[in-house]
Amino acid sequence: MYALFVFALPIIIGNIFQQTYTMADSAIVGRFVSEKALAAVGASYSLTNIFICVAIGGGIGASVIVSRYFGAKEYKKTKTAVYTALIAFTALSVLLGIIGLVFSRLILIALNTPSDVLDLAVDYLNIYFAGLPFLFMYNVLSAMFNALGKSKIPLYFLIFSSVFNVALDLLLVKNFSMGVTGVAWATLIAQGISVVLSFIVLVWEFKKLNIGRAKFFEKSELLPMAKIAFPSIIQQSTVSIGMMLVQSVVNGFGSEALAGYSAAIRVESLCIVPFNSINNAVSSYTAQNLGAKNEKRVVEGYHAANILVAAFSILLILLIEPFNSLIVSMFLGDDGTITAMNTGCGYLSFMGWFFCFIGFKMAVDGLLRGAGDMKMFTVANFVNLFIRVFVAMAFAPIFGLQMVWIAVPIGWFSNWIISFLEYRTGKWKRIYKR
Repeated sequence: MYALFVFALPIIIGNIFQQTYTMADSAIVGRFVSEKALAAVGASYSLTNIFICVAIGGGIGASVIVSRYFGAKEYKKTKTAVYTALIAFTALSVLLGIIGLVFSRLILIALNTPSDVLDLAVDYLNIYFAGLPFLFMYNVLSAMFNALGKSKIPLYFLIFSSVFNVALDLLLVKNFSMGVTGVAWATLIAQGISVVLSFIVLVWEFKKLNIGRAKFFEKSELLPMAKIAFPSIIQQSTVSIGMMLVQSVVNGFGSEALAGYSAAIRVESLCIVPFNSINNAVSSYTAQNLGAKNEKRVVEGYHAANILVAAFSILLILLIEPFNSLIVSMFLGDDGTITAMNTGCGYLSFMGWFFCFIGFKMAVDGLLRGAGDMKMFTVANFVNLFIRVFVAMAFAPIFGLQMVWIAVPIGWFSNWIISFLEYRTGKWKRIYKR
């Protein structure tokens, strides 16, 4: 347990900082601009989160291959795999950024974004899509450092980026009155600087290993990366895709309800950080130990991950349940409407009891992905997505907005059961050996 915790802790702290500055974006526009500005950022959030998940999932998929080479001490293949991943995902990010810029308004209209916040949301999204290559490089580089066992390095850059981002938010929004576009530009600038610095450090780390020359791009590495990256992207994106589709239901309840929901899901994203980090740590930990042919440590690591999940779940209950109204008011300020407050508090007070489900799901999913057992892994995450979207879209218009959050733990629990049963079969051991 100690080894996994030491490995996961920098990832957890780093991701907390990353989510903290996204929360700061919302809190700053909510308090210093308007509730509609908060709703506009919230309307964009579920969509932008999908692209973050594509970047994270792709990075994790590539890091499994890198971890295997590194665990087997094949350092030239490690270097080639890292550069191949960076080139491939940079190209993908440019393509997705262009598509996003062309279709941002149409996507927001299709999601039933309230007309009184539509233009603000489009402005925010367009700047976001322009900076998409920085976002991808930022997350893929972090995954590469984790695969090399250097999880403290991305932590340092995340702390720097987060603090710098919040400072820019305050400067551009409060001092220069740039509103919603100010927080978008702050994120782009902070991530751009971090990407450049991270790449310089990566090159330096390779020099210290004294690897020598290696290929910068190898097409043969793309297929095994894609086999793990694509399901990883699906797994990382199910929450966000579900969030986006479900948000189309929330949008139909008006901008006030959307503002409260936006505040709540920002807090939820922070709450999920420890479990996402455990997921990523278990994945790299599994790949490294299987590369070293040590299956026993994989099982020990998984049991340790479940203990960490239980501890974080209890902590979240103690923090959220007594203080949910105070947390939501940090985003809405003194002028927050009753509808916004009730929506945000209702969501948080309900969800606080069920974060353990996503934690246990993430732990077992991380093991399956690290071993390359992707078939049932993918099925489980699609079941999660289907349940969340179906329950919300079918029942929320009839029984009210509360059905949106009732659907969430049902999806998480179903995913966990399917993935856990797959783990118990032991197929992951045989799949890795093949």
